[in-house]
Amino acid sequence: MARVIIFLVVLLVYACGNSKTEKAVDEPNFTYDRFAKQFKTASVPFQMTDTFLLKNMDTISITDRSFGAFVPDTLKKKIFGEKRSIKYVPLYRVKVSEEEQYYIVKAQTSMTKAALLFAFIKNEFVAVFPFLIPDDAASTFQQSSIDRSFSISKSVMQTSDEGHAEGKDVFVFNKDAQSFTLIMTDPLDEKSIALVNPIDTLSRISKLAGDYSRDKRNIVSIRDGRRPNLLTVFVHFEKEKNCTGELKGDAEITSATTAIYRQAGDPCVLQLDFSTSSVRLTELEGCGARRGLECSFDGSYPKNKVAKPKEAKAKKKPLKK
Repeated sequence: MARVIIFLVVLLVYACGNSKTEKAVDEPNFTYDRFAKQFKTASVPFQMTDTFLLKNMDTISITDRSFGAFVPDTLKKKIFGEKRSIKYVPLYRVKVSEEEQYYIVKAQTSMTKAALLFAFIKNEFVAVFPFLIPDDAASTFQQSSIDRSFSISKSVMQTSDEGHAEGKDVFVFNKDAQSFTLIMTDPLDEKSIALVNPIDTLSRISKLAGDYSRDKRNIVSIRDGRRPNLLTVFVHFEKEKNCTGELKGDAEITSATTAIYRQAGDPCVLQLDFSTSSVRLTELEGCGARRGLECSFDGSYPKNKVAKPKEAKAKKKPLKK
């Protein structure tokens, strides 16, 4: 009889424990503070591979039933197909600034796993991004990363009897559009490589604004800044296969012919010296996080000529009869 009583007590305790656990993962409304506490903190540079994601055994779901509404139905359908029960598992939190945070979530069904990145500003959800979506090809290896400038790179490597190939897409978060924008793509087949200038559409009223380049893969783009004493700068160079660099941000105008690129929290300081026909870049302080270790941003770039619009030819007046 005593054994029966003990068994019933244990069973009751177990049932209560299960009831509490079930309630904890079934909260009906989204609460940011409760949501944020479920994640492990990660620092940049941060990277995740498809192997890690597929082998990850974390199973504790995000406690808010309403969280899945942050993921558009089109994205769910693209990754998981129709009518799938998706489980969301908290993985990592990456602090971008005091106001901006990234949260990486494992989304999984019985057949598929994916990593989604959720951007929050001032504790409010603003965007979701497919951070890492493993494929079914045994010959490929995928890796997604966040660098110190918080650019997101999605890389895929493929090995075959013909050799090794690598492709990469780079994205940045556009606060104005509240979405992630593709700024560079390097296709896996290497047949065509497109470099997207993320500031190309900004105004260029300043005398220093314009495009400076050696070729299509080595460019310095200057546009008007948010204030009269600022310029918006985008630099991309590829000196060798493993010697590339890129940065984007504000440069303060310090004289009629010079500007200094400097960002809060970034050790990189870059001087830009302008002439009527070129701009010269000089690293004043370490920019190693934004380029390869064996190269630098130092160098001169000739200014591109702006094509003048063709004047419409005056129509000939018909002869009077």
